[in-house]
Amino acid sequence: MTERAVLEVLDGGMLTTVQDGGRPGWGHLGVPLGGACDPWGLAVANLVLGNPPTAPALETTAGGLVLRLHSPALLGIGGADLGAVVRSNSRRLAPGASYRLAKGDELVFEGPPAGARGVRAYLALPGGLDVPIVLGSASTCLAGGFGGVDGRPLRGGDVISPLADDPAAGVEHRLGTAQETATPEPAEPPVVRILPGPDDRAAAARTALLAQTWRVGAEADRMGIRLDGPTLPSAGPRDLPSHGVTWGTIQLPSDGRPIVLLADAQPTGGYPVVAVAISADRPILGQLRPGEAVRFVETTADTARGALLAADARLGNAGDAMADAARWDALWHEAGA
Repeated sequence: MTERAVLEVLDGGMLTTVQDGGRPGWGHLGVPLGGACDPWGLAVANLVLGNPPTAPALETTAGGLVLRLHSPALLGIGGADLGAVVRSNSRRLAPGASYRLAKGDELVFEGPPAGARGVRAYLALPGGLDVPIVLGSASTCLAGGFGGVDGRPLRGGDVISPLADDPAAGVEHRLGTAQETATPEPAEPPVVRILPGPDDRAAAARTALLAQTWRVGAEADRMGIRLDGPTLPSAGPRDLPSHGVTWGTIQLPSDGRPIVLLADAQPTGGYPVVAVAISADRPILGQLRPGEAVRFVETTADTARGALLAADARLGNAGDAMADAARWDALWHEAGA
């Protein structure tokens, strides 16, 4: 007989929320797209369990999350290595794999080990998380106070359950090598590809953006990140009528310090748009931590589309491989091995 795992939150850490693929189509009502800041990390955590890649999971930032299992569970972990460890036996749980934990185990995200990259990790349960669907998504909208668990970060005493029964016969799997499951296009420093913004007056500012290595400022959250570096030249009038913006938009406010919008950004803005990061590089943006260096390179629309298709194909191939592995596991157990 199977049972649904139950996880109790002992400490929510710096910031832990429920996130999925987001809620597109509501920008006209002022609702952010939301969803995982690192869609690749979310997909990996889900695929190692056989879930759809955008199923709701926990997104935890920087570290500090502590969970206690009230029943055995098969968990999937993706995204950055935030030092996940089982307290009872000091077992390290690296991203890109599923792990079977026992009733009573406590899982702690101690923080990034020395030399690790990234700031957000994802923890998935079989079938996704059992939370309400609001406007077509389970994602937590912090600005609106809805979605996820009461529209807020997780805190001690919260209880999380999966949507599906725990597969008692399920075994642990790794989705390829650690390198294969990392955020796509790793580089040092990370490089984000951009397309020009809609205003030709931003050309000089864009040239200056491309010429520098930038640092992620202390003002960084799910809404966006400030870049520290030289002041960019004016990109036209500072008081523009409100216009649509999207995740990856690079805005230039009056102080000349660019802002890169992330998943929880508002759907409209009034600052000049210097450039827009391509969708395939959103996982790179979502894993940048304060103080980290980052560079930008200009690309073409054809290259941007090709990169997104390649990333989707890579995840699809990984999902197919996991499905094959699950079928072999089922046959092995049915044979009474």
